[in-house]
Amino acid sequence: MAVIDCETDAALDMTRDRHGRTVHADAAAAARAHRDKAAVEAYVTHLAPHAEALLDAARLALDELPPARHLTGWRAVLDGLAFSAAEIRRALGRPAAPGSPAERAQHAALWPHLTAWADHSPIASNLADQRDGRHHQAPLTDEEQQLWTARAQAAQKRGELELTESWYAADGQPITLAYLVEDDDSIVVALRGDPGVAGWQVIGHFAHEYEAGKALPAPVPPGVLRSDISRFNRPAPAPELSLQDLIRDVVEGHSAGDASNALLGAVQRGYAAGPMVRLQELLETTSQFASALETVQGRQIAARLSALGRQIEFLTREVEEAAEDLGATVAVLPPHRTPVLRTRPRPAVDTTPPAPPPRASTTARHR
Repeated sequence: MAVIDCETDAALDMTRDRHGRTVHADAAAAARAHRDKAAVEAYVTHLAPHAEALLDAARLALDELPPARHLTGWRAVLDGLAFSAAEIRRALGRPAAPGSPAERAQHAALWPHLTAWADHSPIASNLADQRDGRHHQAPLTDEEQQLWTARAQAAQKRGELELTESWYAADGQPITLAYLVEDDDSIVVALRGDPGVAGWQVIGHFAHEYEAGKALPAPVPPGVLRSDISRFNRPAPAPELSLQDLIRDVVEGHSAGDASNALLGAVQRGYAAGPMVRLQELLETTSQFASALETVQGRQIAARLSALGRQIEFLTREVEEAAEDLGATVAVLPPHRTPVLRTRPRPAVDTTPPAPPPRASTTARHR
């Protein structure tokens, strides 16, 4: 599905102008119809024979997991996948005539169910793997855990605990790998808990990350910032002007109104928002992401990004006022700013070339 999605994006890009507006509607519809058909064929070939068994294995694994916050959501995902599988099976049991408008409509109706599997099947497959998954093979004794935790905490205070990778285990606890540096030597340690707040513990030490990966609890699929977002069902992109286009409009402009309009394009709000407004949206969304990490550092960075977003909002209003003032000047560039020809006229064939400028005397002193 990822390959199909990339190919479709490339085809749809060919149907839009440089501002993102669709200008070839028939070609865009054909690209989506080809996408729908390819997705159905991929599902039938690779997943349909195994979907029911996969869901059964995932449900059994889910029942065996210890209580955790994410299990209710995962159970809802499995129920949704089962519903989508049933809808696909029902539709394919009554196929329309190949190549007909009815077949295209049938495939288009199945697209949301196919994308549900593309978006969420990693949860089902991960759960099925958990049944045969590994558990912590070499737990530390209480004394060893206290010793290694103290060493890691001391290294963190010295700035010599380098975090490298993080994931969540099936029980909902975060696990982080880090390099513990002592006397110019380093060893991989695994931490359980938030490294940014007191209370985390070392649950293992390893010679390298590969050994840690074999011994530690397997990672589960990470969460999402917004539960209703799908990479396969993105809304059509809104038309937008790039900063390069706006700068070019100023350079090629003649009146104050031309430059004013370019600035106003950068701060335009609403559907076709300008780059400065999009930048503020990026900061706000990233702030939400950092806060959703539910770590101490994440919340601190979220506050910084939120403050930066407010500064961009203030700057946007300042630019908008300046643009309006510039447009109100009702002025044009003076004529002495004459353009220079990119191609200069050549001298006639029978004319003498101009004499070169006199050379400076060899005795002239240079500083």
